[in-house]
Amino acid sequence: MHIEQNILDKVNVWLTPTFDKHTQEKIKEMMTSAPKELEDSFYKNLEFGTGGMRGIMGVGTNRINQYTLGKNTQGLSDYLKISFPGEALKVAIAYDCRHNSDTLAKVVADVFSANGIKVYLFSDMRPTPELSFAVKHLGCHAGIVLTASHNPPEYNGYKVYWQDGGQLVPPQDKEVIETIEALNYDQIRFEANNDLIEYIDTAIDDAFINNAIENASFNTPATAKDKLKIVFTSLHGTSIKLVPDVLEKAGYPHVEIVKEQAEPDGNFPTVKSPNPEEPEALTMAMALAEKTNADIVIGTDPDSDRLGVAVRNTEGKLILLNGNQTMVVMTHFLLKQWRKQGKITGTEFIGSTIVSTPMMLELASAYGIECKVGLTGFKWIAKMIKDFPDQKFIGGGEESFGFMVGDAVRDKDAVTATLLVCEIAAQAKERGASLYEELLQMYVDFGFYKEHLISITKKGIEGANEIKQMMVALRENPLKEINGERVVFIEDYQNSTTKNLFTDETGTLSIPKSNVLIYYLEDGSKICARPSGTEPKIKFYFSVNAAIESIDDVVEAEAFLDDKIKNIISGMNLS
Repeated sequence: MHIEQNILDKVNVWLTPTFDKHTQEKIKEMMTSAPKELEDSFYKNLEFGTGGMRGIMGVGTNRINQYTLGKNTQGLSDYLKISFPGEALKVAIAYDCRHNSDTLAKVVADVFSANGIKVYLFSDMRPTPELSFAVKHLGCHAGIVLTASHNPPEYNGYKVYWQDGGQLVPPQDKEVIETIEALNYDQIRFEANNDLIEYIDTAIDDAFINNAIENASFNTPATAKDKLKIVFTSLHGTSIKLVPDVLEKAGYPHVEIVKEQAEPDGNFPTVKSPNPEEPEALTMAMALAEKTNADIVIGTDPDSDRLGVAVRNTEGKLILLNGNQTMVVMTHFLLKQWRKQGKITGTEFIGSTIVSTPMMLELASAYGIECKVGLTGFKWIAKMIKDFPDQKFIGGGEESFGFMVGDAVRDKDAVTATLLVCEIAAQAKERGASLYEELLQMYVDFGFYKEHLISITKKGIEGANEIKQMMVALRENPLKEINGERVVFIEDYQNSTTKNLFTDETGTLSIPKSNVLIYYLEDGSKICARPSGTEPKIKFYFSVNAAIESIDDVVEAEAFLDDKIKNIISGMNLS
């Protein structure tokens, strides 16, 4: 096949002595035997998305390797020196269970130290939220996690955190990227200064565990904890390092761990995808729960920032909750506890995202506080905390199975959230109810909101173009009617515009630009479209709602809302 000259130019740079022999040999082999793979490896530079930089491991500018991560780290080192002139710079680094995560973490540590920056490097794999905590706890200027979250085994990634423990946001993200892109590969300093690399472990673990218990424990009696039967799976990931310890120290004696999935393993051998958003990932945990008659099942993804939860419904059958459901249950519980403790003064807030359930707004209104809504990704919730120091953050999350309790960790935190969800379940069981019944009562009190997500995968260069075209069509030829309901309002976050289709009035969005479109229908339904920032997918989020009088109305209302979602998907030709 013919390879474009601009790609060949990039390839030739990687065949110079700046790159090691193994890398050069691999490229030469691809030139003859896998030109298509070579093209995909070099046709662009890996980009920072909603969750940092994520990609397939291998050689090339569009791959995760020691050179792309080395260049990132060199650029970040240069940027830190500009941002904090004269300060003794410090960074923290963590990594997950993926292939090469430990060696890539050491490469990153080497580059920082070669630039005279003090490095705190975890001695073994750790959950991502612990890195966010460590950045603040150790007074670091930045932090890095080597993780690709729940992506397939061939992926790895590089997440950058700033002084506040939150991920990079504007304007730093753009400035860091510009600094990285201005560098040549031969400017990377790989020669470590090992005197500047300090290994960290149990002292940070203990501080993090104590923080989780402090933030997520709410006077649950020991008798209640003793009644709750928990099944937990780490899905071959890092949470095995902390979650069992947190639950034990918090006083939960009955925790069954899925042994076949307890060993960290970057191949994730027992699941198709180590993602608790996928029901299949919790199959083994659900089977163990049936065997042990457990009340609750909790599973976390490889870097332990997302959690999936299954609870028993009113018939005693285990059902999986979605991310919106766990988010509203946890938020409502926190609000009740804060009110009980007299801590709600009206200056508090909860956080959510534009693709998550509107029910969060109803909760905030009921408790007389604010719900701040930002773009997808917890870095925006972290930014809210940073931007509004006079307001106290209670908790918040997004539909993608992430939740944040308090502000000590500035990213989604499945470790602390696991304890919180156990507190809710234990207190409900002690009262003769259940976590599921808590959710049903919320539907009566605040409205029955039902959400659904579909992801359409489009791989490679052609796929990226198809996704682009789908967004262009939705933007330039907006739908006027969906499933017999008129479109009332469109929000275009790329152009920062709003438009009322009934009155032709337009407005401006204050949220930073992002390739997201939201359609609001006349009946209160909401449809959001956005390309994924970390995977070759376009995502469509649907939210529909209905008012119900009592818990007895739930089954009928749910069937009605399910039909509505199905008809919307069909009406948009997405089925």
